[in-house]
This record gives sequence, C-alpha cells and structure tokens, in this order.
Amino acid sequence: MPFTRADLVEKGRGIVLFPGVETWFGRINAFGAQQGVQVEHYIISSGLREIIEGCGISGEFKEIYASEFYYDSTGAPVWPKLAVNFTAKTQFVYRINKGVLDVSDDKTLNDSMPDDSKRVPFTNMIYVGDGLSDVPCMKMMRSYGGQAIAVYQAANRPGVEELLARGRVDFIFPADYSPGTALDLTVKDIIRKMAVTDRLVEENAQQLRTIGGDDLMGQVGLF
Repeated sequence: MPFTRADLVEKGRGIVLFPGVETWFGRINAFGAQQGVQVEHYIISSGLREIIEGCGISGEFKEIYASEFYYDSTGAPVWPKLAVNFTAKTQFVYRINKGVLDVSDDKTLNDSMPDDSKRVPFTNMIYVGDGLSDVPCMKMMRSYGGQAIAVYQAANRPGVEELLARGRVDFIFPADYSPGTALDLTVKDIIRKMAVTDRLVEENAQQLRTIGGDDLMGQVGLF
C-alpha cells in the first residue's frame, strides 16, 4: 500500500513511550545544569527517522540519526536515503565525539583531530541501548571510557544479563525513566562523576598554567 512521509510521521504520534520518558529530558537537563554540566541528547536508531520525528519527544534531541527515505515532490518515497544498521551506528557516535553532525561531511569526520579538540569526549558520554543493534556502540563506549547502559523489559532480561556478564555494558536497568528509579539515580551519579572529573582536570591545568609548565627549573627532586 502506497504511503507518504506524512503518513510515517503520523504513525510516530501513536508511539507509546516507556514510563518517565516524557519528563526525562527536562529533569536530566536541569540536574546537569545544577552540576555545571551541559547535557545534550542524541538518538541513533535503526528505525525510521520519519516515525521518530512524529513522536512527542523528537524535539528533545540535538540530532536524530536513523534510517530514512528520499522523497519526491509529492512526499512519496523513491529510494532509501540512509540505512542505519548495527555497524553503521558507531559512525554516529564518532560524529558526536568530533562535533561533525552533518552526515554528508565524511572528510572532516575522517580528519585527524587531537583528543583535547574533540567536542564531546567519550568520557563524557552515556549510551543507553535497548537492542542487539546497540551492542557495538555500547562496547565501544566502554572501551573509550564512556558509560554504557542497557535497558530492558521483563521478557529480555536474560539477554541483557549476558551483556553485563561479558563486559559489554556497565549497567542494566528496567526501561523505567521515572524519577527515583535506579536508572534515574545512576545517570545522575554518572553526571556528578563527570562534573567532578572535569573540575579536577581543570584544577590540574590551572596549576600547570600558574607555574608555566610541569617542570620547575632548579627544583630539588622530592620523590
């Protein structure tokens, strides 16, 4: 049956969200601000971008990376424009890391960039996944010092337990984003950790700037 882009967006309006999701973004943003942390949200999905755009939380994301069609002037799909599978998802994590959000800009994405020039360090990332297609990103996140969280419904708990046992994720939680849940409290703890780590790094950098480097001429070695 023929469909248009508008039809897909309309389908998204009927998506039933997990508990607490609708208020999650505002709450986490406000908590981050209290800690001196600017929180941004991105979605990386193998689903259809058009359906995601139709759901009530689409405006909360700085960028949506998902599969999508190319449409003609009438809004009818004529060809797949972007396909996102489990291996392609990692590309978008790198885009966020470097701040190269335009999917057409592959040159800048592949250019060498010093770690201290990257817009969002991996250590300041939290990846929340709920499917097998998220596993490569979650494993990568852990490898680079970020945090990986798998959320689950009762039926797929055994699968996420295996991810935890194999070191693919840091934490597993029921898919309940409500205030006071284990997921909510742990994400806030991670944000606190980020804030403290950034302050310590800045204190170290400030001290080095004060003395003009990390070596003092003529200083007697104490250690």
